[in-house]
Amino acid sequence: MRTTSAAIALFAGIAAEWAGCAGYEGKSLRERVFNLIAADGGVTRREGVPYGPLPRQKLDIYEPARTPEKAGVALFFYGGGWREGQRATYRFVGAALAARGFVTVIADYRLFPEAAFPEFMEDAARAYGWVDDHVARNGKRPIVLIGHSAGAYMAALLALDPSYLARFAPCAAAPGGLVGMAGPYSFDPTTWPTTREVFSRAANDPDKARPVAFASSTAPPALLLYGLRDDVVGAENRLKLAKALTEQGASVQRIDYPGIGHIGLVMAIGRPLRWRAPVLDDIVDFLGSVSARPPKAAPGQNCRES
Repeated sequence: MRTTSAAIALFAGIAAEWAGCAGYEGKSLRERVFNLIAADGGVTRREGVPYGPLPRQKLDIYEPARTPEKAGVALFFYGGGWREGQRATYRFVGAALAARGFVTVIADYRLFPEAAFPEFMEDAARAYGWVDDHVARNGKRPIVLIGHSAGAYMAALLALDPSYLARFAPCAAAPGGLVGMAGPYSFDPTTWPTTREVFSRAANDPDKARPVAFASSTAPPALLLYGLRDDVVGAENRLKLAKALTEQGASVQRIDYPGIGHIGLVMAIGRPLRWRAPVLDDIVDFLGSVSARPPKAAPGQNCRES
C-alpha cells in the first residue's frame, strides 16, 4: 500500500537532510518521527551497549521475539561520508530485520576529524569481535556484514581484508556474508575531494583503502544492491567489485532497482516505502541463504581454549 502524500513529504525532507542539504544537528526530531512511523514493532532493543571504551564505540541490538536456532546475525554500518551519522537514525533497519527473525546490531564508529582511516575500520572490527563473542555465540551463528554508502564500504573492506579481524578480533569466525548497498568499493578515496583528508594516511598506498583490491576466492558470499537513480555513488563501484569477485571465483549477486536513488535505497527498508523496491525482501532472502550454510571455523579458535 502506498504512503500518503504527507508521509512522502516527510520522508523527502528526511532524505534531503541525510543527503547533506541541512546540518546534522537539526535532524533528531524528524528522525524520531520517521522511526516512529517506519520501524516495525514486536522487537526488543538494547541501546548504547559498549564494545569499546570510547564514547562512539557503542551499539544497539535488535532482537526478535523468537530467534530461529540457526539464524544469522546482521551487523549494520550506516553511511555519512565518514563525517556524520548515528546508530539511532537506523532504528527502522534494525527493527525490520529483527521482525523477520534476525538479531541485528547497529554500531556507531568514530568519525572524522576525531578519527580517520583506518581508525573507523578498527572500530568496525572491534564491533564485529564483540558481536561474535556476545551475540553470534562464538561463531555458531554466521555474522553477515551489511552497510549503506560509506557503511557499505566499511562492511566490504572488513569482509575482504582479513587484517582487521586478525588484529582486532582474532578469535572471531570469518564473516558469513556481505550485503553492500551503494558502496564506493572501487574509487580512490585518497584523491577524491570530499574524502582526501579522511584517507590521507593511505596516500602512499591507495589500494589498502579500496575494497575491490582485496577480492579473493575466500571472500564470503556477497549481495550488492544499487539504485539506478543514484547520483552520489557511481555505478562502476558495484560493477567493478562484482567483476573482481566473480573472476576470483567468489559468490556474488547484483540487484539493481529502477527509480531508486542513493538515500531511497536504504529508506525502502522502512515500512511506508517498501512498495518502492523489494530491498528488505532481497536482504532477508540472502540472510536466510547464508544462515543455511555451515558456519566457518574461527581462524583463531585456539585462543578460546588457551
